Amino acid sequence: MRVLIVDDNEVALMVLHNALTKAGYEVESAKDGRQALEILREGGCRLVISDWEMPHLSGVELCRIIRGEDFPGYIYVILLTGHDAQMDKIEGLTAGADDFVTKPFDAGELLARVRAGERVLSLETREIAIFAMAKLAESRDQETGHHLERVRSYSKTLAHSLSQNSKHADQIDAEYIRLIYLTSPLHDIGKVGIPDSVLLKPGRLSDREFEIMKTHAELGAQTLNAALRMFPGVKFLEMARDIAASHHERVDGSGYPAGLRGDVIPLCGRIVALADVYDALSSKRVYKNAFNHDIAKSIILQERGAHFDEEIVEAFLRCEDEFIAIREKYTEYRAAA
Repeated sequence: MRVLIVDDNEVALMVLHNALTKAGYEVESAKDGRQALEILREGGCRLVISDWEMPHLSGVELCRIIRGEDFPGYIYVILLTGHDAQMDKIEGLTAGADDFVTKPFDAGELLARVRAGERVLSLETREIAIFAMAKLAESRDQETGHHLERVRSYSKTLAHSLSQNSKHADQIDAEYIRLIYLTSPLHDIGKVGIPDSVLLKPGRLSDREFEIMKTHAELGAQTLNAALRMFPGVKFLEMARDIAASHHERVDGSGYPAGLRGDVIPLCGRIVALADVYDALSSKRVYKNAFNHDIAKSIILQERGAHFDEEIVEAFLRCEDEFIAIREKYTEYRAAA
């Protein structure tokens, strides 16, 4: 395990470095939050121990940025702090910190909390398995290259935008954003039950074929509900089920499979609906060329209040530059491949 330690105090960095290297950890050091972000963006560090009080970028601000960025894996953050008040801990947890160690720290306690962080990070194999399942379903249709990666990035971006300025701000916290990033790739898992003659048809579907295709939403929900019966109350399964079941619903009630309307449609489903449609519009298919961003945007605006939740469209408009950047990122990946 490679650990990044962040502190503007040279003595504190040295003490942390010695304690961790003696315990067998590989350690990288940063003198402030900005340098820490540069190291994290280069990859390799999954666990961060950061001082709370630092110039330029505090430990809490560093947490917020980490939770808002699209890192390839989860980053576990421990804050070192002299702030022991309940409200301070709430502020840190809200910003995305995973744990706290009070200064001056005991080396034994610090190492115990680092090992706890390692155990949490080991659970990410679950997330890898989830994404692998989704990619297996997608692999039957090679035309959709990087569709899942783009949709989860668009969904995360929309959720973050909604958390900043909407009636949903109380519902969408850092954990919600993490969960929608994790579970949105499963939105089409039900397509494993669609015959190749329909799924891989090189052209538009007949009415009968489209009715068969539409069953993937219910098939996906049934599959995830079966998992929930074995593991009731598991949040990521609940959100994945809701997304699979509702990402083709429309706020005017004309969607499928249940014809749900407005706020009855789960929020996660409404978010993924826009992300999924934007990606379909802006990607090449055998029956259409990719639309540029402005055309895709104009179609989404036309469907405001009919297909899409108006607040989610507003969130999209606030973060459309990020959508463009995500699209360009995966276009570059495909070109390189």
